Amino acid sequence: MQNPISNPFVGVWAPRALSVLRFIAGLVFFPHGTQKLLNFPPREGGSVELFSFMGFAGTLEVVGGALIMLGLFTRPTTFILSGMMAVAYFMSHFPRNFYPTLNGGDAAILFCFLFLYISVAGGGSWAYDTFRTTKAGPTH
Repeated sequence: MQNPISNPFVGVWAPRALSVLRFIAGLVFFPHGTQKLLNFPPREGGSVELFSFMGFAGTLEVVGGALIMLGLFTRPTTFILSGMMAVAYFMSHFPRNFYPTLNGGDAAILFCFLFLYISVAGGGSWAYDTFRTTKAGPTH
């Protein structure tokens, strides 16, 4: 059986797929912040105060989501957001019920571990970080 790492297809496309995963994660995460800060898309209760705990969370979601989509400062951004999502889960969802399917915390858990993975794996070959750290851009 061939080692998947030595497979040319996997070697070329795995970093690209990581970039797509990173971009989509940022794209899905970003509106959580715009909803808190700008009430877009509209939410019950309107926007939150900027200088509040939820305002801080919204700011992290907007700035972090944008940085993740760009692939800029990917590792530290996703590490911080991974922790933020763990805090969000245990503060907001876990007290409601033990089971994530019943407490609405599925997305928080998934974002937490997805961001933790990206903080270790990096942004992929199509991340701005990759272009900044190599003179000729990505090799793939």
